[in-house]
Amino acid sequence: MGLGQKPKVLLVEDSPSLALVYQEYLRNEPWHVSHCDTGQDALTFINATPPDVILLDLELPDMNGMEILKHVYQSHLPSAVVIITAHGSVDIAVEAMRYRALDFVEKPFDAKRLIVTLRNALEHQKLSRIVEIYRENFDREQYHGFIGASLAMQGVYRIIDNAAPSTATVFITGESGTGKELCAEAIHKQSPRREKPFIPLNCAAIPKDLMESEIFGHVKGAFTGAVREREGAASRANGGTLFLDEIGDMDLELQSKLLRFVQTGVLQKVGSNTQEKVDVRFVCATNHDPLQDVQAGRFREDLYYRLNVIPIHLPPLREREGDILLIAQRFLLTYSKEENKSFTHFGTDVEELFSHYEWPGNVRQLQNVIRNIVVLNEAEKVSIEMLPPPLNTIPFTPINSPITIKAIPSSPTRNNLAQSENIFSPTDVIRPLWLVEKETIENAIKECDGNIPRAAALLEVSPSTIYRKRQSWQENEQEIEPV
Repeated sequence: MGLGQKPKVLLVEDSPSLALVYQEYLRNEPWHVSHCDTGQDALTFINATPPDVILLDLELPDMNGMEILKHVYQSHLPSAVVIITAHGSVDIAVEAMRYRALDFVEKPFDAKRLIVTLRNALEHQKLSRIVEIYRENFDREQYHGFIGASLAMQGVYRIIDNAAPSTATVFITGESGTGKELCAEAIHKQSPRREKPFIPLNCAAIPKDLMESEIFGHVKGAFTGAVREREGAASRANGGTLFLDEIGDMDLELQSKLLRFVQTGVLQKVGSNTQEKVDVRFVCATNHDPLQDVQAGRFREDLYYRLNVIPIHLPPLREREGDILLIAQRFLLTYSKEENKSFTHFGTDVEELFSHYEWPGNVRQLQNVIRNIVVLNEAEKVSIEMLPPPLNTIPFTPINSPITIKAIPSSPTRNNLAQSENIFSPTDVIRPLWLVEKETIENAIKECDGNIPRAAALLEVSPSTIYRKRQSWQENEQEIEPV
């Protein structure tokens, strides 16, 4: 259902007289109603242009309508299905709901019943599409090479989405190993310049005397060893993106020349008298605090403010709730496939340790740890004994070790709560963890007036976690619901 388009309804009914009656019921509604009288015609129509809602009779001359419902379900078609039949039974209704039929209407029914049912179905489709758009744009587990569903990373993805179409300079900060070059590549891939070159240059890895030549190029004979003319990174990035990593390590004199280049887009090769105009998008990064470098005189203030148009801070891994295990699992499966190993998952004690470790080297350290485990070991499950240094030196108590439960005072203070080994008193009834979790999440959603992203932020989890858990609860309730 596109913007400004009428919702599309497909009526699948083999009786010509009933089809005319239903179409007459819907004549004054703002919907485009089509009709098919056989199952095969309906399948052809649905595959070509999936309607918003399908009114599906089960008794068709060439097939059972349930086959059409199963096809819609298995093909993940964006259509809500409402079953209409004169031969309803509990078993048929249960089977229809199993294949995600939205409603089940028994014949005969009047115009009001049909219209209300269709309005509900169309509203359901509208809300489903809003949720899907939200998930695609604001609830992503991966994004241009990034892996992460945490709220912190969702914010990074949105900044990149907004900044990429612009030509404004982006200044990326973050600890070593947080993915600053990956961020720069994401900006480039999301931008209109994606078909042009992306040229990265690490300012800390190139000797100071060669840095100017690396950026701007040089002519033959410009200095000892310049045996031929060389094009610099800025020229190679013409039309695309130039990424200057660890720009805080750049020499102050070269910073002055870079400022002039950023302001004018004009460069001059080392040893040349000719100037060259290029069209470059600048993205810079540093693992320092750039303002501290400015105050210490290591970084030009005017260059900093010229580059820091759109700042992006990449959070350290320890602040990315839930992402550690998500990233670790992805690395585990990738490297297991590369090394022809059989690893599939982590032990619960390893997951617990991973979740509480500080990861000073961030994603890069986690990546190296997983590769080390896969290369040096062979099993399906990663155990605590397989961990390399420094993780294998960390004191760790397995999560399934015996725990002594002590009583707490009847009127506990914050301090003696913290000092107690367990918050349960002997008279407390220990309830299933999933039920406590369900009630907590539902109460948070209620307090936020149904706003799931806000509830997720307050609970410090990803919205996708809440969506998945709610869907799981609904499916469990359907499975155990008495019939």
